[in-house]
Amino acid sequence: MKLLSTKATCNSHGQDSSYFLGWQEYEKNPYDEKKNPKGIIQMGLAENQLCFDLLESWLNKNPDAAGFKRDGQSIFRELALFQDYHGLPAFKKALVEFMSEIRGNKVTFDPNKIVLTAGATSANETLMFCLAEPGDAFLLPTPYYPGFDRDLKWRTGVEIVPIHCTSSNDFQITETALEKAYKQAQKQNLRVKGVLVTNPSNPLGTTMSRNELNLLVDFITAKNIHLISDEIYSGTVFNSPGFISIMEILKERNCSEDTEVWNRVHIVYSLSKDLGLPGFRVGALYSNDDMVVAAATKMSSFGLVSSQTQYLLSAMLSDKKFTKNYISENQKRLKQRQKKLVSGLEKAGISCLKSNAGLFCWVDMRHLLSSNTFEAEIELWKKIVYDVKLNISPGSSCHCTEPGWFRVCFANMSEETLKLSMQRLKAFVDTTINVHNQSNHQSVKNSRRKSLSKWVFRLSFDDREPCGER
Repeated sequence: MKLLSTKATCNSHGQDSSYFLGWQEYEKNPYDEKKNPKGIIQMGLAENQLCFDLLESWLNKNPDAAGFKRDGQSIFRELALFQDYHGLPAFKKALVEFMSEIRGNKVTFDPNKIVLTAGATSANETLMFCLAEPGDAFLLPTPYYPGFDRDLKWRTGVEIVPIHCTSSNDFQITETALEKAYKQAQKQNLRVKGVLVTNPSNPLGTTMSRNELNLLVDFITAKNIHLISDEIYSGTVFNSPGFISIMEILKERNCSEDTEVWNRVHIVYSLSKDLGLPGFRVGALYSNDDMVVAAATKMSSFGLVSSQTQYLLSAMLSDKKFTKNYISENQKRLKQRQKKLVSGLEKAGISCLKSNAGLFCWVDMRHLLSSNTFEAEIELWKKIVYDVKLNISPGSSCHCTEPGWFRVCFANMSEETLKLSMQRLKAFVDTTINVHNQSNHQSVKNSRRKSLSKWVFRLSFDDREPCGER
């Protein structure tokens, strides 16, 4: 008799992905400026540490919020006792107003349609439980966040069918790619329940165009399926074109509660990226479908946001002067830091996809591959992790269809650490190219010797007089 369940012993979690393996290697030998200067620098973690000083400054100026007080009186007992899993009304109101502010107040959100979850991971999984049965499928454009293999599939039994996007059009979604993925799912006898996209994209660091978003709405309307827009990077857009939320598209198309598509579009959000608070585990899902909201609210009891966290953040997000300054300064600092990464990569002879959002760049290292294969990509990745001591994420872990692309994060370290990482990478690239050039030079020399030998042999052979002709 088996002592453990199939779920406990199955290998569908995705923990053996190179994305997670890189983290494991970093944890064995983490870089520290003083304690371990030759350690591995973590560039595989999409974490925003650029505006912590703003958060800490606000906490210092608002000791009541951090000390769980209201008007100078302790409310610790109130917060520590039983909480309703619907969430604190003050926090839900502050959160939806913050979401609107990030979107330039072009759209508004109803606090009664938002469900709080323990991070975006929980929000995405909850939507899978609400929208699909085990064995159903969701279509995802590649490359996509490696964690989705865990978040969407592991406990739910839902399958992922890739929408293959390529570098030929900067990995944008096309109608052809959507239809091909849908037909592929049908070939696999999978019932497609929806499409899930990240906007801005992880790992591309780009925002979706208005054309792409309209294409998606047309597609889910025609197929009668759902659309999930994971918008956890919406506040990280630092360059034009700006961010367009799927809610803005619905508004432009005059979609309302009277239209079917209105209830089949859902949004995932979190404060992990925009506010840089992944440890607080604050996520949310937003849906226009009352049944989805009701079911998700019941499920949220398995992953609640603590009352203490909600109280603190409701005070912070209700401070409009703070949020306005934070959003602006965060985008400014992200832009500056991304520029430094791109500059460092260029000095190393490496280019990347033009990005305008996110905490990372989609970096093109195809010219450093020994061959145009994913085996060569993993070989290069291992050298960068073990020899160069930089943990970056290979494109294959993001299900990219083209070998040689890597996601490189830039907002989870100091400027000095980023500079060191680029120095290490440049030294590696210079050595690699020199070795490659020497190898090519030697190959050319050997080829010339062989050609010369054949020519000399042929000449000496042809100069001999034919037998019996004199």
